[in-house]
Amino acid sequence: MPIYFYETDIGKIGIAENNEKITNLYFANDKLPKDIKICETPILKEASHQLKSYLAGELKEFSLALAPIGTDFMKQVWASLCEIPYGKTATYKEIAVKISSPKAARAVGLANNRNPIPIFIPCHRVIGSDGSLTGYRGGHELKKELLDLENR
Repeated sequence: MPIYFYETDIGKIGIAENNEKITNLYFANDKLPKDIKICETPILKEASHQLKSYLAGELKEFSLALAPIGTDFMKQVWASLCEIPYGKTATYKEIAVKISSPKAARAVGLANNRNPIPIFIPCHRVIGSDGSLTGYRGGHELKKELLDLENR
């Protein structure tokens, strides 16, 4: 699996791909898989360009082929997350209702937590029913920073 690391406004980010589709995004503290091959490919370079444009407030929607690995339920949740518009948020319950599993808010939370491609699949846009910024793999500060960026 090719992976390459980029310096961004939010720190060092690793982006991985398989067959020209983005499969993972790694924050500085994330554990990396053993089978990585560090090399920059055209799709990784494009993903980095789009990520940096997003972080600069210039890009509102990514146009990358994504291939997250997970269960069918997880993929359904992640597809739903990609439909949350830039600058907007949704609750776990709203996502559960949207995917026709209204009692699955906790399962939606677990799928959100297991999102292998944060930012590109915008799990930072999901908040608690009370409006609280619930867990985020990149940390609460980064979640708040991303939401603030989108609301400028």
